[in-house]
This record gives sequence, structure tokens and C-alpha cells, in this order.
Amino acid sequence: MDAYLKYSGMAFQMGIIILIGALVGKKLDAYFQTERPYLTALMALLSILAALYVTLKDLFTGNNRP
Repeated sequence: MDAYLKYSGMAFQMGIIILIGALVGKKLDAYFQTERPYLTALMALLSILAALYVTLKDLFTGNNRP
């Protein structure tokens, strides 16, 4: 049961990181008034990489967060 909670928590953590990155990119696109959503795509991609880094770091180091 503990493993289930740990991995479901990681999934929510990844989702939140990606969502925040995409929203920041959308705000940047609106601020700079770009004609295509380049910054949204860039920030979403960077947030996916950040989410993968955080998740893999937690998996391989055995970091047990409450």
C-alpha cells in the first residue's frame, strides 16, 4: 500500500509541474503577444523535463517524502 501511495503521489507531482509550466508559458505568450504559442510549447517541454528529473531523482535515491 505504501508503494501505491508513493507512486500515485509522484504522478500528481509530475502533473502539477507540467501544468504550472504550461500556464506560465501561456501567460508569457499573452504578455509578449506572440502570434503562435512558442513560449507555451517551450515551457511545457521544459516542465516535462523538470518533472522527469524530479521523479527519477526520487526513484533512484530512494527519497521517501511524507
